[in-house]
Amino acid sequence: MRKLHFALLMTFVILMFTTPVFAQAEGGGMVHADWVVISAGFAMAIASSVCGLAQGKAISAACEGLARNPGAAPAIRFALLLGLALIESLAIYTLVVIFVKVA
Repeated sequence: MRKLHFALLMTFVILMFTTPVFAQAEGGGMVHADWVVISAGFAMAIASSVCGLAQGKAISAACEGLARNPGAAPAIRFALLLGLALIESLAIYTLVVIFVKVA
């Protein structure tokens, strides 16, 4: 327990004295626009992966529904296409927001 307290104290002291290292002169380092581009890339990656997972789950459920009740094919197909369009709109809205923020 004593070693844990010592390790936490030393970590705190080291982090406290490293703060001036991150200070930069004006105009140095990355600018705000660079961070916007990096965060936009992460946002698009997250949105695309969530859309892919959601579309896979929707198609799986539709296939299962068609296998259980082939007579309801038109209603299931309509619900599937509507759901896929709404899911895909997440990626499209993310792309639009990225173009607005970066431009």
